[in-house]
Amino acid sequence: MRAVIPYKKAGAKSRLSPVLSLEEREEFVELMLNQVIDSLKDAGIEKIDVLSPSVYGLEDMTKARVLLDEDDLNEALNRYLAGSEEPVLIVMADLPLLSPAHIKGITSTEKDVCIVPGKGGGTNALFINNPSSYRVKYYGSSFLTHCSIATDTGQNFEIYDSFLAGTDIDEPEDLVELLIHGKGPAREYISRKFRLEVSRGRVGLVPL
Repeated sequence: MRAVIPYKKAGAKSRLSPVLSLEEREEFVELMLNQVIDSLKDAGIEKIDVLSPSVYGLEDMTKARVLLDEDDLNEALNRYLAGSEEPVLIVMADLPLLSPAHIKGITSTEKDVCIVPGKGGGTNALFINNPSSYRVKYYGSSFLTHCSIATDTGQNFEIYDSFLAGTDIDEPEDLVELLIHGKGPAREYISRKFRLEVSRGRVGLVPL
């Protein structure tokens, strides 16, 4: 089994720009990436690849193999899948709430494919037992698309339904979930910049 993490540090997480500067966002995504790698390792996955269009931010990476591919995300991942002879777990780099237990649950599926939906119709993780016969199509409602791809290629699939595994950090309100439910370096970084405050029955962020 291999795990592959698509990653781009340069200009990362523009939707967090209302609350974090470019430098802060780039520091934050690097922390999240390393936390995902640590969770994969703690789950027993030893073969981990980081797939990136640039070496920026990965110059000193020792915990995973770095693969450079400047093509579109889908083209790069599909080329990766086509060349794999063992099951592949694709996991996004912005999942600091993803735990080793989640990873073990996802990869222990008895189905051909296990799909982890994210917010807004995205796909946070995708475990593929037969990667040479499957092609990904991210962006838009990729969760529904990946379900259809499995069906169209004659592969049965399982949906791994988890609030924590399904929480990717894209918007300022996602940082609230990180502060409430998270732990580790990514949460510590955000906790040094914001605190939680309840207003009108909802929990929000307040800068420190």
